[in-house]
Amino acid sequence: MSDDERAIRNAIQKWMAASKAGDTATVLALLADDVIFMVPGREPFGKEAFATASQGMKDVLMDGTADIREVTVLGDWAWTRVYLTVTISPPNAKPVRHAGYTLSIWRKQPDGAWVILRDANLLTASE
Repeated sequence: MSDDERAIRNAIQKWMAASKAGDTATVLALLADDVIFMVPGREPFGKEAFATASQGMKDVLMDGTADIREVTVLGDWAWTRVYLTVTISPPNAKPVRHAGYTLSIWRKQPDGAWVILRDANLLTASE
């Protein structure tokens, strides 16, 4: 495994740990400023909308796993295919489980850090 692949895999695990801890700042640091998210049922959105939505989930507990199925690095660009399972537990409400694939495009920064540039999130509610 190359150092770049290892760095991307570590970034994915860092994202998962930060999400579980409610650490929005760490998650935002893993995103390019011009990131675009694509999710079913809504128009693509960027980092500001992601940050706003994350702040709105301040009291929500989140847990999940990331099964990394593919990491391909081509110079300063990479893509990943990950199967995610996420359980979202709002206060005073029944937990909701989502599962499915994500396809992310990563870009290596001048400092060597990898950030997500594009993310297609295909998670759906599951039992």
